[in-house]
Formats: sequence, structure tokens, C-alpha cells
Amino acid sequence: MPTTNIAAVIVAALIPCIIGGLYYGPLLGKPWLASLGKAEDEMKPDNPFLAYGLAILMAALIAMSLNMVIQLVHKDINEEGQLFFNTSRTFKHGALHGALIAISFIVPVIVSHGIFQKLSAKNILLNAVYWVICFTLMTGILDAWH
Repeated sequence: MPTTNIAAVIVAALIPCIIGGLYYGPLLGKPWLASLGKAEDEMKPDNPFLAYGLAILMAALIAMSLNMVIQLVHKDINEEGQLFFNTSRTFKHGALHGALIAISFIVPVIVSHGIFQKLSAKNILLNAVYWVICFTLMTGILDAWH
């Protein structure tokens, strides 16, 4: 039977928070703000507790969902026709699945959403790359730390 490592899910849920703090902060914060035509003050949430609380909650939902997908990916059938969970669980294997999930599901949503919101191509690219990085790291952790 598949199992859920709660610690791995919690750590994976923290990835978007940590990466987001770096990515949209010191690493690419200025280009991101410029792509929105906004100043740093304008992007501060009115209710930080609500904003960051919901962000963590959504990241936990993503982590749990990715964990479920990773569990399903590892199902196999042996020669007797019995279902079992295989053991090819590594960070690289999970990261590959995470990148593919992000590229095939998340990036199209971000691009479609960005086009209709009339966001710049730079903004769309920055957001898409952020989520590909997050999904890659999250599923890498979930797959390796089972």
C-alpha cells in the first residue's frame, strides 16, 4: 500500500515559500516588479497573515496532490498480475515527474491566464519558471523521502 510521509509533505509545502522569498526577492524581485509596472510598496499584502497563510495552505494542497501523483506513478504489475509499488524512488526521478507536471499543467495555465490579464511576456516567463522550479524540487523531495 502507498504511504504518506507527512514530514516530506510539510517540507515540500515549504518549498514555494522559501523559493518564492528568494526568487521574487533578492534574485529576481526587481525584474518581476518591473514586469508588473509596480513598486515594492504596492505589492505588500494588505493582510499579510491572510496572504501568507493562504499561500502556505495552497502549497500544502499542492504538496499533498503531488505526493498522490508520485504514489500513482510508482504502481506496477508483476508477472502474476498483482499490483505493487516499485522502488525506483529517487530525487532525480521525482524531480523529472515534477518538471513534466509543471510544464504540461501549470505552465499552460499561467500562460493562458497571463495572456487574458495582459501581463507581459517577461512576467509570464518569470512566473512559469518559478513554478517549474517549485514543482521539480517538491516532487524530488517527495519521491526521495518516502
